[in-house]
Amino acid sequence: MVKNSNTMASNEIREIKPEEFPLSLRESILRPKQLFYRGTLPPKDAVGIAMVGTRRPSRNAQELCRRLVNSLKGTKAVVVSGLAQGIDSYCHEAALDAGITTIAVIAQGLDAPIQGSRAELARRIVSEGGIIVTEYKGDFPSYKGTFPARNRIISGMSKAVVLVQSKEKGGAMITTDYCLQEKKLLLAVPGEFDNEVACGPNLLLDQGKAKPIFKPESLRLAAGLPLETSQSPSLRQLEMFGCTLSAEASALFHLFNGFRKTFSEIKEECNFKTGNILAILTELEIAGLVQTQDNLQFYFNGSD
Repeated sequence: MVKNSNTMASNEIREIKPEEFPLSLRESILRPKQLFYRGTLPPKDAVGIAMVGTRRPSRNAQELCRRLVNSLKGTKAVVVSGLAQGIDSYCHEAALDAGITTIAVIAQGLDAPIQGSRAELARRIVSEGGIIVTEYKGDFPSYKGTFPARNRIISGMSKAVVLVQSKEKGGAMITTDYCLQEKKLLLAVPGEFDNEVACGPNLLLDQGKAKPIFKPESLRLAAGLPLETSQSPSLRQLEMFGCTLSAEASALFHLFNGFRKTFSEIKEECNFKTGNILAILTELEIAGLVQTQDNLQFYFNGSD
């Protein structure tokens, strides 16, 4: 029987060749030998941001996840998580509500039943343009050993891993181990010292293994995700209002648009001399494309 509708096609189970694995999994040392999916593959230029945490989060966790995910709007980010209860589900839901593509990596076959509210969430992910992926065939059931294996794929797909809330030991901490193994960016949300679900993030921050996200709205910047061009004024639009930049200022603006940078970072990441950089930053400030309050941090257009 030939299936013609997009809905029916998205519900088909398909296998992906290793060279076609989504996001950064193609190049990952953690990639599996096989991968099956149901749904719609993300664009090749999409960027995976893994968001993981405990199944028993704090009362404010759902709002925290919503604010973290909302900060990714207007970027090429895809939210990757494990479809577990708690933090994983909150992040998937927040992505769907924000119109951001989300990928759920599961520890069982796609024909194996998904229990409870997670089943409805899985259906919603597929129907709203995301995908469910696994390395297991058919109705292969989940068991203790398949969850760490699932976590390595979550990390492998992602440019950065965000630990939202976790105890000192748990599945989410295993994902952070994989992230560090691949020398990827690890981010963590700090919490109160006596809060059990903050123990994991606080430990990684104390050890210097993760970078902190003190404000949920700063996730985009912490992950190094610029806003897409359509989200911020173009130089052509500025010229319509009589604002013409020098070639050097245009080049620097294109390089850092949507980011927050220190002066040292700017020097390291461009080929201009110190004096030229100062002059260019002044030009961009006059044009309203760069803001700074202390001359230490420079907020380029579209950054928070």
